[in-house]
Amino acid sequence: MTWEPFPEDDDLSGGERHEPGLAASFRSVPGGAAAFFEQPQAGVIRSLVSQVAELVSADAEAAGEADNLEAELGLSSHAEPPDDPVLARLLPDAYSGDPKAAAEFRRYTEETLRSGKVASAQVVLASLPPGGGEVRLSEPECQQWLRALNDVRLALSVRLGITDEDEDLTEQLAADDPRSAYLWVYQWLAYLQDSLLEALT
Repeated sequence: MTWEPFPEDDDLSGGERHEPGLAASFRSVPGGAAAFFEQPQAGVIRSLVSQVAELVSADAEAAGEADNLEAELGLSSHAEPPDDPVLARLLPDAYSGDPKAAAEFRRYTEETLRSGKVASAQVVLASLPPGGGEVRLSEPECQQWLRALNDVRLALSVRLGITDEDEDLTEQLAADDPRSAYLWVYQWLAYLQDSLLEALT
């Protein structure tokens, strides 16, 4: 399975394409953080978080079917980085200069990493209503949100061709390039992450 968030008929929010505004941000509340999301904003986050979780879990299920014993032991049958560039970014090698050590480390840690990413996505989906609204998070839920939002941003950075977070692609993408809307999303998610971190501190 390959994650392709830019199909021609993409419709993340259930209606016309929306650019999420900066109004949605987190604020500190006792025990955690809170934010209010409009329906289009909630739809964008839920769609992308779901897609990343599906990509990670679908690929893991295929690996588990290949060797049920390894799956039962919590080991990954993958010794090499995934072919899909998004998955490779989400599941990087631990030892770039030592392929043998990287492969062994991957076998023992990849399933846990995958399940952790899916768990973070599930927390976001459970706490963010599809129609938008007020979201109140405990501190542990905030940490899960931060992980899930970061996974989405990593995935988007691959599809947008972003190699440097400080790189400004605003003027490089044509207005009719389907990726341009996702550049807004990428930037907005960075803002949302920052506001959540600030709310926690």
